Amino acid sequence: MRYSEFWSLVDDVYGEGYGRTLVGTQVLTELGSRTAQAALDAGVEPRTVWHALCDAMDVPDSARWGSDRYRQAPPR
Repeated sequence: MRYSEFWSLVDDVYGEGYGRTLVGTQVLTELGSRTAQAALDAGVEPRTVWHALCDAMDVPDSARWGSDRYRQAPPR
């Protein structure tokens, strides 16, 4: 997953305002008790961060890939 795909999904799944806030404030134990932004800044793959964020927010698999029904779900 590219960074641009990550941010597109954040905006699509969570909404632009809330999603950007969530990435900067939600602490993810799965990523070493860092925020999604801190994990990205530390070089963690966007795909890994995306799955951790969705897991923490209880987003079902069917809703993780936004409104584009043709988007391929990135493997874990």
